Amino acid sequence: MANQSGKKIVVIGTGAVGISYAFAVLNQALCDELVLIDLNEKRVQAEARDMRHGILYAPSPMKVKNGNYSDCADADIVCICAGVAQKEGETRLDLIDRNLAVFKNVVSQVMQNGFNGIFLVATNPVDVLSYATWRFSGLPKERVIGSGTILDTARLCNCLGKAFDVSPCSVDAHMIGEHGDSVIAAWSTANIAGVPLKEALEKLGDGEARMAEFHESVRSAAYSIIEGKGATYYGIAMGLAGITQAILRNQQVVLTVSALLEGEYGEHDVYIGTPAVLNGTGIARVIAKPLDADEQAKFTHSANILREYQKKVADYL
Repeated sequence: MANQSGKKIVVIGTGAVGISYAFAVLNQALCDELVLIDLNEKRVQAEARDMRHGILYAPSPMKVKNGNYSDCADADIVCICAGVAQKEGETRLDLIDRNLAVFKNVVSQVMQNGFNGIFLVATNPVDVLSYATWRFSGLPKERVIGSGTILDTARLCNCLGKAFDVSPCSVDAHMIGEHGDSVIAAWSTANIAGVPLKEALEKLGDGEARMAEFHESVRSAAYSIIEGKGATYYGIAMGLAGITQAILRNQQVVLTVSALLEGEYGEHDVYIGTPAVLNGTGIARVIAKPLDADEQAKFTHSANILREYQKKVADYL
């Protein structure tokens, strides 16, 4: 069912990530109607009211309210941020069993209300839960999108921009694979303002050591942030807003999201982080980066890890 009043986004789960995403949507005027859903009704009412008080200073008017699953019927995007958060010392994959049960319930209720838009999945482990959302919903694969390695890629570009004293926007580099411990830096295709990264690193000296340092900084970023303040949310919220903008404004932009592979990189039946073209239909196409032998082996390993964990989804079908 199309929303007749304009673009509509529903956010399910208004914890730190969900409400940060909602605030980014408001500040960037990404839709006409924003609906917040959460089990804690008192809190979600307060969040919606607080956000409405800022509409006067937003780029454009927006309807903001707390709602329920019936609001999903005519939504363009339903962003799922609900679930158990990663705690200090936990990996993202440790969260699977607890969050699969949550997602079975959430996705079922969304679909029962006639949703026919695009799912955007933010909850960890995002690759496995994106696969679960696709299986639970029955929607075409292009309309179930995980945040994937969009944050890992942002962290890498930030590190490289700082090292070479350029804006992260001038860095063309991607983190791919699992949004987790087996994430891969695609060094062989990375460049700084058109200069191949490996060539640029030679000028700094000790290129291999620097690449290892950058990769570890990206891989461990979430752990250090969680240790410092309990959770990560601003970076991923901005990344989710970027995905949302690409979809609702039909931008044809390439972002590293979690998408279903059907032969790309030689892999099948796995949701995993990869560059993909995003437009109004969702994932228009997956872009398989040309990887060197080492990167391909690591990507295969990452895909195998995720496929093994995806097997748990069958228990909830």
